[in-house]
Amino acid sequence: MKISTLLDQIDNGQTALPEFQRGYVWNRDQVRGLMTSLYKRYPVGSLLSWATDSSNVGHRGDQQLNTGTVNLLLDGQQRITSLYGIVRGKPPAFFDGDERAFTDLYFNVGSEEFSFYMPSRMANDPKWISVSRLMAEGPEGMTKHLLSSGEITIDDLSAILNRLNRLRDVRDIEIHVEQISGEDKTLDVVVDIFNKVNSGGTKLSKGDLALARICSTQPDARARMRQALEDWKAQGFHFSLDWLLRCITTLTTNEARFVFIHDLDGEQFVSGLNKAIKHISYLLDVIGDRLGLDHQQVLTGHYAFPVLVRHIEEQGGKITDKASLDAMLYWYIHSAIWGRYSGSTESVLSRDLDILLDNQPDGIQALIQELHLWRGSLRVRADHFSGHTRGNRFYSLLYMLTRVGEAKDWGLGITLKKNMLGSNSSLELHHIFPKHRLREYGYDRKQINSLANFCFLTKGSNLSISNRLPVVYFTEVRRNYPDALQSQWVPMDESLWPIDRYPEFLKARRELLAQATNTLLDELYPFDDSYEMASTLAPSRDIPGGIESEEEELQLRDLQQWMEDQKLPSGELEHELVDAHTGAPRAILDLAWPDGFQPGLDGPAVLLLNEESEVVMAASKAGYQVFEDIDMLKRHVAEDILDAPYAVLPGWAQHLSKDAIPIAEWVMDNELPEPVIGHDVQDGSQTVVGSFELAWPECKVGIWTEQGRANPIPETLVGWHLYSLEEVSEAPTLLTYRLKEASVT
Repeated sequence: MKISTLLDQIDNGQTALPEFQRGYVWNRDQVRGLMTSLYKRYPVGSLLSWATDSSNVGHRGDQQLNTGTVNLLLDGQQRITSLYGIVRGKPPAFFDGDERAFTDLYFNVGSEEFSFYMPSRMANDPKWISVSRLMAEGPEGMTKHLLSSGEITIDDLSAILNRLNRLRDVRDIEIHVEQISGEDKTLDVVVDIFNKVNSGGTKLSKGDLALARICSTQPDARARMRQALEDWKAQGFHFSLDWLLRCITTLTTNEARFVFIHDLDGEQFVSGLNKAIKHISYLLDVIGDRLGLDHQQVLTGHYAFPVLVRHIEEQGGKITDKASLDAMLYWYIHSAIWGRYSGSTESVLSRDLDILLDNQPDGIQALIQELHLWRGSLRVRADHFSGHTRGNRFYSLLYMLTRVGEAKDWGLGITLKKNMLGSNSSLELHHIFPKHRLREYGYDRKQINSLANFCFLTKGSNLSISNRLPVVYFTEVRRNYPDALQSQWVPMDESLWPIDRYPEFLKARRELLAQATNTLLDELYPFDDSYEMASTLAPSRDIPGGIESEEEELQLRDLQQWMEDQKLPSGELEHELVDAHTGAPRAILDLAWPDGFQPGLDGPAVLLLNEESEVVMAASKAGYQVFEDIDMLKRHVAEDILDAPYAVLPGWAQHLSKDAIPIAEWVMDNELPEPVIGHDVQDGSQTVVGSFELAWPECKVGIWTEQGRANPIPETLVGWHLYSLEEVSEAPTLLTYRLKEASVT
């Protein structure tokens, strides 16, 4: 079938997308690659469609389908959506995604290169033509414009016209469409076929595959789930679709594995979805109110929610008995701080669900016993607070202690409970001993960022303390608010306050934090923890990695915003990397994309700033693509995903040729002087005889292409160091050496 015929069928409702298909996920590089292949007449693969009665199945979009038989695309929607967007200049009716992936594709009639519109390169170069405009208007007007601009001659016209016609005739390329049909091709059979077809290539998550069958009969289910996720995101909680689906699965099937929702009909699923949303919101309210865990960074135990949702359902949607609620919170805290669901999530969830349901009405008590058997001891020890990053699970515990106890602000004297703060509700992390003072004294990063050196204060109090040492400001705090220091578990032995006693101060405060934690847990649920396995007495292992400073966090959050601006996932701050088999934590990753920058299209990626080799190796062994520099990550995204390499280059580099981009990046990475772009080369009579792609006239260094090279080389360049673009690309250290040598002389 011709591409143009297929696009016409989409317009008239003969071809559509089944509701169980997910949205458009291709990036610009894939779109450009598709058009390049079609232009060169390379094969681009076949399509798979399902011929069925239009009245029997849901479809994406609000377009009216053709009466009778309709063809629903099972494989090939990314290619067809891209082609529709380019040829028609707009997305199809069933579109769900980022239309920038195929908008403003341009073609260079000289180099036969495809690229997306960049004003700096294309605004004044008529050889770049809009592919969508060519498809709509034909080549005649474009060739006239090229001739009038002087960019081509009559002699060039035939070749240019052939190229434009070849590109426009892409619409007439035949693509094989394999079709399945027949009474035996029920919806369930077709969904199975869809799942098998999509098990390769653009990967679908387990959740996406499980949702396919549900969405075929409940077309609004996915949108309802996404809306719930957006609502929670607005409250500061970032959950995934798979996580929500896991909660629905446990609630409706009493099982953890997604495969069990295949047995649900559409109405059962929607009922379970609505209940799951209600129960999750209830849990967030309870945990926020009772434990003070009110945003994503401190809600480390949200993977326990599938079990909790099932428990809330067993309790009729709400727990009214305080003792039962306290027991649930006790179990939740322990499951979070010990990482109960960090490893093989489905197997552990399945076991815990069985324990919960087989021991009603004492399911939570049975889960607590299970935790005790698994851990050997549920007592918190001082060395559990020996971590040194905010990604550590016990960071959340420190925050919780601050929010639920009598911890007081050191500048205002007010209690820091969530419901007592009013307009001062937002807390800031405070280093009790200032970081730079510790660094000056010779302490290392782990010591400086120890959890026992953290506390939480209101913003104004944090600023007022500034860089003063405890030996100075503790006296002031104690004078103004006598019990404020003790309320934040500060050892009151003044001999520990000088900076040279910092290690002893940390040890003493860890003891106080452990005592406070155990007191809180005992108040929630008195548990006989007298039996301890010998293994539990082993020292707590320090987990490497994590954000080391506020400056790092600010850089990472800026990068997250940049990623969101590109309509890509923002990543997870301080992601805990665990052993896939044992669930033991291996490292805390500064900013991670466990599902890739483009889920389903690439592998996991991570940005690690100033981390030790142990963390880098752990991430690499786990299959992560590791970046250790923000600019390098941005370049990768711009070049390989967005197909917009100039997007992350400074203004002076916007007019460079693509071949010169690596040199511009070298200049920036090595902090070399800013070059002059397009510097004219004149001979003795001031006639322009050539031009440099990049030049440093003051240093007498120039780089030119073959097109810009002066031949012969004029005497005005005597004393200059001249390089071809190819020479510097292969050995950029030449440029570094010459520029630094010139700056010295």
